[in-house]
Amino acid sequence: MPVTTAMRERHVVREYLDTPLPDDLVATLRSHITDANASHGTDIRLLTGSARVFGPVWGPVRARSVRNCLVMSGPDAPDLDERLGHAGAGLMLTAQELDLNTWWVGGTFSPKAAARASGATGRVPAVVALGYGATQGRPHASKRPEQVATYDGETPAWFAQGVEAALLAPTALGKQAFTLTGRDRQVTIRCEESAYALQDRGIVKYHVEVGAGPGTFTWTD
Repeated sequence: MPVTTAMRERHVVREYLDTPLPDDLVATLRSHITDANASHGTDIRLLTGSARVFGPVWGPVRARSVRNCLVMSGPDAPDLDERLGHAGAGLMLTAQELDLNTWWVGGTFSPKAAARASGATGRVPAVVALGYGATQGRPHASKRPEQVATYDGETPAWFAQGVEAALLAPTALGKQAFTLTGRDRQVTIRCEESAYALQDRGIVKYHVEVGAGPGTFTWTD
């Protein structure tokens, strides 16, 4: 499945079947996680079978059906959330390519429980639920490209494709609170200030990079 197809087919799923992940699929996920950690300086961990990071005080009742998750963690640093967002976006699309469903959770979970269960080091600002969804979810409401992006001059195809990919990215509360501006072969991203802005920044950046294609532009900040 091309990653662009995975972007279109990936939707938030918050309720999961109690179906174990096959061993070969788990091995594939762990391999991708190892690569992501190496390239992002993170310590993302995979919990399977009993990912009890939600409880009576944490999250909606349906979240308790989550049995598997990525614990998004790493040594604390100012840009940790952005690096985790970037790494996690790629891992979510990998999961989609493996016919799994996902849900990025930046709140309503227990960071202490996630760290304790996974052995993750450093700070845990998010988890990504994954598994076989009770449904396939549905497309989120989306802004129009012109509401989030501008280009100085005639818009090149790569920029338009990057914006289209960005609008398929999961963002906090589905707000799509980001803007992209392009000029020549440079792109700037701005995210509305919030507790999840850096996570959104990393996630959206990954989508833009994949949508635009390798080597088409550079980020200006």
